[in-house]
Amino acid sequence: MSKTMIEFRHVKKIFGGRTVIDDLNFTVKEGEIFVLVGTSGSGKTTTLKMINQLFVQTAGDILFNGQRIKDYDLRNLRLEIGYVLQQIALFPTMTVEQNISLIPEMKRVDKEEVKRRVTQLLEDVDLDPERYRKRYPRELSGGEQQRIGILRALAAQPPVVLFDEPFSALDPLVRAQLQDLVLKLHQKFKNTIVFVTHDMDEALKLGDRIGVMKDGKLLQVATPKEISQHP
Repeated sequence: MSKTMIEFRHVKKIFGGRTVIDDLNFTVKEGEIFVLVGTSGSGKTTTLKMINQLFVQTAGDILFNGQRIKDYDLRNLRLEIGYVLQQIALFPTMTVEQNISLIPEMKRVDKEEVKRRVTQLLEDVDLDPERYRKRYPRELSGGEQQRIGILRALAAQPPVVLFDEPFSALDPLVRAQLQDLVLKLHQKFKNTIVFVTHDMDEALKLGDRIGVMKDGKLLQVATPKEISQHP
């Protein structure tokens, strides 16, 4: 039985007097892709952002690798968690290589090792390292930028990676390619992924388990097969 990587215990979040998340309880197992799906305003992104403490819960506990998140040093916690956003947010004045190298360098990974990782990661996503290494984000297509965003999140080999609706602005073909890419990289790195989407097809394709959210509550947590047969 794989161990629990993330656990929400009676978590509540209030923004400006309004309860956005109410008594949320669920676990994410080590090495699984756990997808939170729901309409806009269901609380899924708020839930995701509490994992890396961009939002701090109002009540309840969140555990990361068996330890309460509030007991971690915040900087160290965030270095253990990769983060891929919808707004790709690459640094425009940095090359592809510098963007990917950022977190490993902050973690003081050896320079030669960082260079090797950049080369390997670019090859993993079918971008020729020699052609792309020195390019700037403005010289890339939207799909290429999002690939680099994913590589930046993976470069320090974090145990957990959060994806916040990363593909919703892309056209269907590019989106399908990037979904396949997430599955391929997950197969390779075996990290734990929490993925937020409003698209049930995307959730069914990617998730080992899916949590369906509405109005700050989890309606169902089940495998894609169970959700397809008994929604």
